[in-house]
Amino acid sequence: MTTSLDTGFEQHRPVLLGIGYRMLGSFADAEDVVQDAWIRWAGVDHETVENPRRLLVTIVSRLAIDRMRLAHRKRETYVGPWLPEPVRTDREELGPADTAQQRDTLSLATLRLMERLSAPERAVFVLREAFELPYEEIGEVLHLTAANARQLHRRAGARLTADRERFAADPGSHRELVDRFVEAARTGDRDALQELFAQDVTLWTDGGGRSRAALRPVRDADRVARFLTGVLAKYDEIDLTVIEVNGLAAMVLILGEYRQVISLETADGLVTGVQMVSNPDKIRRALR
Repeated sequence: MTTSLDTGFEQHRPVLLGIGYRMLGSFADAEDVVQDAWIRWAGVDHETVENPRRLLVTIVSRLAIDRMRLAHRKRETYVGPWLPEPVRTDREELGPADTAQQRDTLSLATLRLMERLSAPERAVFVLREAFELPYEEIGEVLHLTAANARQLHRRAGARLTADRERFAADPGSHRELVDRFVEAARTGDRDALQELFAQDVTLWTDGGGRSRAALRPVRDADRVARFLTGVLAKYDEIDLTVIEVNGLAAMVLILGEYRQVISLETADGLVTGVQMVSNPDKIRRALR
C-alpha cells in the first residue's frame, strides 16, 4: 500500500535521479544516492517541511558530492578510459529536458567533459544549467554564498565551453550521421566511415577491465576508421541497432558474445567523438 510518505517522495524521483546522474555520470550510483535520500526523508518530520522538493534536492546534491569525491579516487585506478554510463532515456525519466540547454547537460558528450570539473563546480553547473536554480538557492543547497556559486558556475562554464562547441548538433543531423555510421559499419566500408569523421575525431573505449577495449583513446580520422573496421572484420555477423541514449540516437553493437553501446559526438555535419562502452556493469540496463 502506497503511503503519503512514498507519494511525496516519488513525485520528485525523476528530478532527484536527474541530479544524481548528471553529477555522477552513473545511473547505478544515482539510484544509490536517491535510495539514501529516501532513508533520510523517512526520518524527517514532514509537517515542518515547507518545501519538500528543495529539501530533497539539497539532500541528493550533498550526497552526490560526497560520492563524487570517492568516485574520483576510484577512477584513478580504473582500467582504460572511464566513460559515463549510457541511459535509455526512452525508458527512464531524468529530470527536465525541455530546453536545448537541459538536454545538453544529459548528453554523454557533456557528461564526459564534466569529469574535468571539481565536485563543487559540477554540482553548481548541474543545478544551474539543468535545473535552472537561482544562485541564492544553489548557495543554500551547497553551503555557499550566492557569489561563490556564481563564481563556480562561471569557472565550470569556462572549462567546458571550448569543447562543448565541438558537439553542438541538432537531433536531426545527429540521427542522420548515426544512420550513415550504421550503414558504413555493416558493410565494412572504411572510406565511408572515414568520410563521417572530423580530422581530429577521438574514439574512447570503456571496458573497465571487464571487456576487450583499447586502453588509450584513438585519435585521427584514418586511425579511428581503421580501428573500427579492424574490430568489425573479425566477425561474420554484425548486429547493429539504433536506440535512444541520453536523449540522442545511439547504437547497440552485438558481435557474438561481445556487446557494447556506441554513441557519437557530432557537430557541423561530422562525427567529432565516438564513445564505445562495453563494461557489462555499465550497459546492462541499456541492453534490457
